[in-house]
Amino acid sequence: QVQLVESGGGLVQPGGSLRLSCVASGTIFSTYIMAWYRQAPGKLREFVAVMSNGGDTNYADSVKGRFTISRDNAKNTVYLQMNSLKPEDTAIYFCNVVQEGGNYWGQGTQVTVSS
Repeated sequence: QVQLVESGGGLVQPGGSLRLSCVASGTIFSTYIMAWYRQAPGKLREFVAVMSNGGDTNYADSVKGRFTISRDNAKNTVYLQMNSLKPEDTAIYFCNVVQEGGNYWGQGTQVTVSS
């Protein structure tokens, strides 16, 4: 079992920045993938960013150049630095961990970008 807890969401003005964190606990293996997804009201959950255990990254086109994913394996934590935020970034952001034997999701943290 793996538990994921996101934090760092909140209300920010357009152009502002937020840093999300996701801490994983429980049975964590040495090799795993950590990712961020988001879901706005009335829309499907969409991929945002991913980082492998080895540090390879990939981003959705909508956030490239603005968001940066990073991880601290010693702390089993993944981060999402979000800069130049836009109103369309408003969503619940979910942490996702994939490892052998499991696919886990956090409860999400709300990000609202509004004037």
